[in-house]
Amino acid sequence: MVDATVPADDEAALLHLLRPRVGAPIRRAPDRGDDARWHRLTLGGRPLRLAQPITFTPYASARPCSARCGFCSENLRPERTLVPAARLRPPPDYFDGLARALAALHGVPMSWSLSGLENTDDADWLLRLLDTLHGAERHIPVHERVLYSNGAGFAQARGDELGEALQRFGLSWIELSRHHHAGEANQAIMRFRPGLAIARQPVFESVARALARRFPVRLICLVQQGGIASPDDVAAYLAWAARCGAGTVVLREFSRLAGGYRDNATARHLAAARVPMAPLLRACLDDPRLGGRWTPLALTEGYYFQNLRVRLPEGLEVVFEWSDYAAMHQRHASGDVYKLVYFANGQLCAGWDPGHEVLLDTARPEAPHG
Repeated sequence: MVDATVPADDEAALLHLLRPRVGAPIRRAPDRGDDARWHRLTLGGRPLRLAQPITFTPYASARPCSARCGFCSENLRPERTLVPAARLRPPPDYFDGLARALAALHGVPMSWSLSGLENTDDADWLLRLLDTLHGAERHIPVHERVLYSNGAGFAQARGDELGEALQRFGLSWIELSRHHHAGEANQAIMRFRPGLAIARQPVFESVARALARRFPVRLICLVQQGGIASPDDVAAYLAWAARCGAGTVVLREFSRLAGGYRDNATARHLAAARVPMAPLLRACLDDPRLGGRWTPLALTEGYYFQNLRVRLPEGLEVVFEWSDYAAMHQRHASGDVYKLVYFANGQLCAGWDPGHEVLLDTARPEAPHG
């Protein structure tokens, strides 16, 4: 048990107490002087260092998302943003530009991280994306292939076709977003558009089990007021996730924003519905149904996130994760590259904002980058 004298909201103290149980944290972000963990590349005449490991995201925005989650980070508006990524739609020659960006990354070890809006909302777009990425693997060493999804397309007529294509693609795992184990509560959070089958809990559970027969499933739950917010909620969610075939559950805190974001409805929702991870994790560790049965596995420090990974006796792994967007933006603006994102406007960027940290512009190949 964790010492009860430590304040539940003191994250630093909590981590200090956890570390003897899990050892030194795994550091995913390389030290600036560790040359073995940087890949050097020249783009547009500009020498770059790419962190290892690094992920490449072809930002999905072929259609508006099938869900309208009130907390969605894609609806945050940084003060510096020109045109939000979520509002960009791919032109007819999108995949030609993507192929040019991938060719410019020849030899860079990376992982595919398929996210943005909802990839499965446009089956034709996703299938062509998989073909394009597969072709690029002739000259790009790829470690992992991950899809982030709300599951909507898998509950449509072409769901099986998408599952088969992802299996051929060699998907390492799928991260399925579902923020409550009760259907009505989840719909109040995710707000799927009218008529979508995935909004119904039995449909989602069937989809999750079908996907789990093809590849590992991780269920992603953002803890929040009105959703999963207490040890009782966590215990119920974990039991439900296991019945859905999940091998891992990720319980994630809303990312911390700091400054630099406009005061819009999404930012206000994040402030009002936030459930801090440290006290929730502390309460779970002190609960005999949860922490009393867990085997702590590892602490991880990413370039802007941290997490604790534990395992239940039945084999289910649980990840408690929190992140800081201020740290993320600082890394992205450092001159080194920690993330690769290709947007529908043809820009390859070292971050999540089109028009910033631009490494290559396939729509204007003659333009300077920076």
